[in-house]
Amino acid sequence: MSRIVDKEFRATLKDFNITESQLSILFALSSSGKVEQGKIGEILVLERSTVSRNIKLLEKRGIVIKTSDYRPEIELTTKGRELVTIITPYWENIMDNLMAKLGNDGIQLIDSLEEKLT
Repeated sequence: MSRIVDKEFRATLKDFNITESQLSILFALSSSGKVEQGKIGEILVLERSTVSRNIKLLEKRGIVIKTSDYRPEIELTTKGRELVTIITPYWENIMDNLMAKLGNDGIQLIDSLEEKLT
């Protein structure tokens, strides 16, 4: 199931040269503002190395900025906020399509599985 969903996202996100993990980071920063880098991993349940690698890539593209503090904070740049604004309708469309395919029964099953795993 994960691969099917990933395929949907990859097909759309390739035009933006961004991965699903990077998009999750952008959305997290969009809603939380400036935050310690370590908190992003906690919020998204991503490994520290995954967060670091993706932050570096996003920083090189001018999408996020990172402080040089002992516990660095990261935030979206203007370019990053613009990208989130542009990508959001595409993400919403993917989610709407997936939800329609799953239907109410499928969504309830996923909710049940998630509850058992957390």
